[in-house]
Amino acid sequence: MISLSINGTNHDVDVEASTPLLYVLRNDLDFKGPRFGCGLAQCGACTVLVDGVATRSCVTPVSAVRGQITTLEGLARNGRLDPLQQAWIDEQVPQCGYCQNGQILTARALLNANPNPTDSEIRAGMEGVLCRCMSYYRIQAAIKRAAGQSTAAFYNASPAAAKSGVTT
Repeated sequence: MISLSINGTNHDVDVEASTPLLYVLRNDLDFKGPRFGCGLAQCGACTVLVDGVATRSCVTPVSAVRGQITTLEGLARNGRLDPLQQAWIDEQVPQCGYCQNGQILTARALLNANPNPTDSEIRAGMEGVLCRCMSYYRIQAAIKRAAGQSTAAFYNASPAAAKSGVTT
């Protein structure tokens, strides 16, 4: 039995230690955010955050994961989208949507490490997360938009404040 903490909830799974985290998330626990893309950690579709660090779940054995796992489903707080998710909508980033999980979670890790990145830092931080629709300029614009918002306030908002738009 392997215990995982995903989006703030503990899950026990009975799988082989070498099973890729992606398979456990999608097949055993029904998280559909992370996607199978290449299976070689080259495209980024399978990205999750492990303690805030972008991690390619298709090549990460479930037994190697220590810490809090965040999937795309876990970014929203108190019924509100993460500022990055809202910026994705505002900038009309998605086309086919297949890469969005990896793009958003990699961008979240980037903004966690660097709350106000330059354009070149965004391009470097997002390198290796592929978008077949070539939405890279809109992705960059969404990251810039989210960087301009108070992400700290979002994560510290109480449920009542979230509804009223006031942060604590």
